Amino acid sequence: MITADAAATFERCMRVGGVAVFPADTVYGLACEPDNDDAVARLYALKGRRPDKPAAVMFFSLDLALAALPELGPRTTSALEGLLPGGVTLLLPNPLRRFPLACGPGGQGEVLGLRVPALGPRTQALAAVRWPVLQSSANASGGADARSIGDVPGEIRDAADLVLDAGDLPGTPSTVVDLRRWEDDGEWEVLREGAVARECIAATLGG
Repeated sequence: MITADAAATFERCMRVGGVAVFPADTVYGLACEPDNDDAVARLYALKGRRPDKPAAVMFFSLDLALAALPELGPRTTSALEGLLPGGVTLLLPNPLRRFPLACGPGGQGEVLGLRVPALGPRTQALAAVRWPVLQSSANASGGADARSIGDVPGEIRDAADLVLDAGDLPGTPSTVVDLRRWEDDGEWEVLREGAVARECIAATLGG
């Protein structure tokens, strides 16, 4: 169970450049301040993740996400309102190159991965976090996703500045949905099916 005090500590950890293990709505993740070069490099090093692989930015409320991305078109905004919060990672156009450290090199900054988790009773206190985080799953790169704190590799737990435990999670990672062409062409694609079935995405977006 995440308490209000624990959520406040998590937010402070982000602000000072720390790296935290935390419970999302799907699996345990690693989080850090998305615009802090040192924190992002440390998070990637903990996972053994290649620095050229993009990550996602997570907001703990949809209102905060929409306020941070006012350039999104009305069709895309409507899609976000239908799909979030939930166990999906949405790939969005990012013409203003927001959160570049999460987007990878070589022009990939034009695409942003966005998460807004569906918080449950044990994680609801995280809704008070006003700080966006760069997040990735709390496992070694290519390893199994962590359903519980015990599934997070010990070396990652030991090296993190903060570890939040909310018990067992569903254990299936988010579904990745490509919405880069949604605004202009009405096209979308599931790149990885996970916590949310493709049928549920289609029920919201059509197709």
